Amino acid sequence: MKVISTNKAAQAIGPYSQAIKTSGLIFTSGQIPYTKDGKLAGESIEEQTKQVLENLKAILDEAGAKFEDVIKTTIFLADINDFDKVNEIYAQTFSSHKPARSCVEVSRLPKDVKIEIELIAKA
Repeated sequence: MKVISTNKAAQAIGPYSQAIKTSGLIFTSGQIPYTKDGKLAGESIEEQTKQVLENLKAILDEAGAKFEDVIKTTIFLADINDFDKVNEIYAQTFSSHKPARSCVEVSRLPKDVKIEIELIAKA
């Protein structure tokens, strides 16, 4: 088992790793829309979604993987009405490769952000 950590993505805000690589798989922790400098990427769901995906890309890069290696994503939204806007941005990242996915509305996310995404990828 290997802990994956990069300064190119937002740092963990608690006692957990950005990702763990084990048994040929990469498991990321949920990523929220904070920059590597610890600042909120913006107020809009579009800005926040783009930052979360940038964080995930940086973590995958550090683990030696890319978005084409992603098997499953889980999206947590503070407001399910943002679903269509998130899908538009998500589709740009996963244009030809479409991993399995779940998307749920939750009552609240860390730091009151609008979106959090976690994923599983092959190593």
